[in-house]
Amino acid sequence: MTNLLFAAASATPSPSSSAAAGGGFDLISIVLWPLKWVVELILVAWHWLFSSVGMNPAGGLTWVLSIVGLVIVVRAALVPLMVKQIKSQRRMMEIAPEMKKIQDKYRGKRDQLSREAMSRETMALYKKHGTSPISGCLPILVQMPIFFSLFSVLRDVKAHADAGKGGVFWLSPELTQQFNDAKLFDVASLHDSLVDAWTKHTEGWQVTVTILVILVVLMIASQFITQLQIISKNLSPEAKTGQAYQMQRIMLFILPFAFVFSGVFFPLGVVIYWFVSNLWTMAQQFIVIRNLPTPGSEAWKERVARLERKGKTLDPKGNVISIAEHEAEQQRLYEEAERLKAQQPKRQQPMGKNRAKKQAQKQPGTNAPETRSTNPDEPSK
Repeated sequence: MTNLLFAAASATPSPSSSAAAGGGFDLISIVLWPLKWVVELILVAWHWLFSSVGMNPAGGLTWVLSIVGLVIVVRAALVPLMVKQIKSQRRMMEIAPEMKKIQDKYRGKRDQLSREAMSRETMALYKKHGTSPISGCLPILVQMPIFFSLFSVLRDVKAHADAGKGGVFWLSPELTQQFNDAKLFDVASLHDSLVDAWTKHTEGWQVTVTILVILVVLMIASQFITQLQIISKNLSPEAKTGQAYQMQRIMLFILPFAFVFSGVFFPLGVVIYWFVSNLWTMAQQFIVIRNLPTPGSEAWKERVARLERKGKTLDPKGNVISIAEHEAEQQRLYEEAERLKAQQPKRQQPMGKNRAKKQAQKQPGTNAPETRSTNPDEPSK
């Protein structure tokens, strides 16, 4: 096994050697080389597994299932980041009212000092609550290099197969040739894009174009449904009044057009990866929205209604408790509020001068105010 790995490493072009052969410094190849190494490892491992159970090593279905396996491994590894993203989004929803106050405070002020002050107060608010808009994008940011690595691997398959060499490490020349020859339904090549199939008019190009068009449409639809269920069911009323919500609604309808233009240039294998990854995201969001909804959102109300039918409810932190515990807690809070109210000093009503004089006369032991006679010969009483 060690000799096999050493031979594979010796026959595999490193990023530095590839750059030297090309006559220039290829930064993208150097950055993506470790990720392509990992992508090839996962693909080859799944390919070996499916081949071991009797599937055709050179069959298109075998390599398609290997790509699906790659999605499962990558998305499972990103679950901790997904949890962090959910918590960050929850905090962003919680600070929405405070963020709106800052925006209202500096509304209409376009001078440099006001912009800097608004930026400082916004960053201080993010720091106080331990969140930021970027943390909510971490899963997407981490996935993009892997996505481009798979794109690079599929893009290079045909060139490497024609040259009789392998990939960066795990894709041997034999596996590279199998990957290049693999066709879905024995027609659609995994490294052909919609543009390639349309312009080259290779054998069975009509089926390839049909498959790619269907997958691109499904990819866009799954992305649209995922975002729609977030903004329609998992946003609090306060969040729906902010500027971020309006931007989300606009992006909901703009992003599909971007996916149309990008989807036609991606190889079939990449489109399959993207579509399966969207299905994972859609299922994941459904589970999260159903079981961990944003407080005050429509999904939150639906979950509370489901729990109440089972004799349970949610506390302010989102923990499931019995209705009896909830009522006891509400009673405790009411009694605590009444106790604090009773301890507060009673507010004294302001008293006029005449009223104070009359009240002083009514009190026992209080001397009446001395009156003086207007006659100088008469003594004072």
